[in-house]
Amino acid sequence: MDRDSRKKPYFGLVGGWLTFWLTFACATDMTLFGYDQGVFGGVVINQNFLELHDLVGPSRTKILATVAAIYDIGCFFGAVIAFTVGERLGRKKGVLLGTSIMTIGAVLQASSYSLAQMFFARVVLGIGNGINTSIAPVWQTEAAQAKWRGKLVILEMAMNIVGFCLVNWINYALSFSPGAFSWRFPLAFQFIFIIILFVTVPWLPESPRWLVVRDRHDEARGVLAALEGKPEDDPYIAAQFKEIQYSVQYEREHVIKWSQLHKSDPEGTKPLRRLLLGAGTQLMQQFGGINIVSYYFPTVLIAYVGVSPSMARLISAINATTYLIASIFAVPLVEKVGRRGLMLLSTSGQFLSFFVITILLSIGSPVTSKAAIAFFFLYFISFGVGMLGVPWLYPTEINSLPMRQKGAAVATMTNWLTNFVIVEIRPIGVQNLGWKFWIIYTVFNAVFLPVIYFLYPETSNRSLEDLDEYYRGNPALIVTRDKDAISSARPVKFIERETEMVQRQRKVTGSTTMGKEGATVVGRYEDASP
Repeated sequence: MDRDSRKKPYFGLVGGWLTFWLTFACATDMTLFGYDQGVFGGVVINQNFLELHDLVGPSRTKILATVAAIYDIGCFFGAVIAFTVGERLGRKKGVLLGTSIMTIGAVLQASSYSLAQMFFARVVLGIGNGINTSIAPVWQTEAAQAKWRGKLVILEMAMNIVGFCLVNWINYALSFSPGAFSWRFPLAFQFIFIIILFVTVPWLPESPRWLVVRDRHDEARGVLAALEGKPEDDPYIAAQFKEIQYSVQYEREHVIKWSQLHKSDPEGTKPLRRLLLGAGTQLMQQFGGINIVSYYFPTVLIAYVGVSPSMARLISAINATTYLIASIFAVPLVEKVGRRGLMLLSTSGQFLSFFVITILLSIGSPVTSKAAIAFFFLYFISFGVGMLGVPWLYPTEINSLPMRQKGAAVATMTNWLTNFVIVEIRPIGVQNLGWKFWIIYTVFNAVFLPVIYFLYPETSNRSLEDLDEYYRGNPALIVTRDKDAISSARPVKFIERETEMVQRQRKVTGSTTMGKEGATVVGRYEDASP
């Protein structure tokens, strides 16, 4: 890197390379999230851990479930902090705050010598993770080009499964190691991701849309230009900046307090409906059953299938690998099939998996119990293709700019609160209901299918401002009546409006070097459309 580039912001990186490093930081945060989701599944079946923390025996089952689930309560309060403080701090400082809190929790957890310390460590770690998982997807969404936005956020969730897969293999490898090292090392390994975040986040750009909300317009234009790899006076940058400004101003003129969200505003942008749609994706993700199996998959295999603890870890690690492969397939599909399409495909697979699992486990023979393993694998594959990533992407897209951090935080709060309930009741439910416990999740997934089909508009291949324009038109609650609302391709009316804005801005600036991409805005979206 030459001397001139060192004087430039972001080490002279612009365009694709700057987006790459911002994505790398957000993906690292999600990898850490996935790692934390999987690490305790191996810890709770470690004999040394159970003895040290007085968690041995059936009488301690409820306490053990609470130790695992209390992390989700911490995550819930972390999302509350992101909701109340994150908007003032900004996306970058919010992630750094969450990472700092996670550092404290990770130290306490890896060094735990008592049940009280482990409880406290899990809560602190959860608070940090709740902040980060509320803010990082919003940061990525607001900084990404429309044609890349969906792919990048889904890629981050694929990296979530990289963390989940990695920790499952670490747990399996250390299952042959005696003593405390076999559970302390996996808990301490997350410092690798924490260090990466502290090294990358401070020098990356802030969200340009957050900067506009804060009236830091010069900075916002500079960030937009850097992310697009264009001069600040480029007509496309000017048009994009003005469109963001218009959306912010419109929301300010039609601002609705929390106490007024339930009231109808025909000229508004339906903030309550959009808030509930975003939070609903997270509720469906959790009640779809993922954390029933991801937190306790080794335990499920031991209890239902009758395999040894070592074999349970090996099967879990192999399953995590197939889960990762499925999540990677979602990256190219998220724009072509769309958010709706992936949620419908994913939920259909989850329903089928639990339906067959229920039948096989109800028979109760060794052969049928082992056959159920294949459908647990199918469940993870189905979840990885759609319901893994879309519920983290959708709330950051569907909510308007002033409501985006609030909407993402409410969605994340919904995730962690329902997550806690599910993880807490799972051991008790299985103990009391046996195979009948799986009927509950079969029914939930069946109910979610018509909800997604009739109520959820498509957000793929649209700019964030397109969605504001859609809701300013006072759309019907049932979205299937509007072909534009459910199409995965960008509606022509939005393409024409943006083209017109760029051409108008070109005339205003007198630019004659607009460039191929700025002159043919339609091409930007044709490349991303199916």
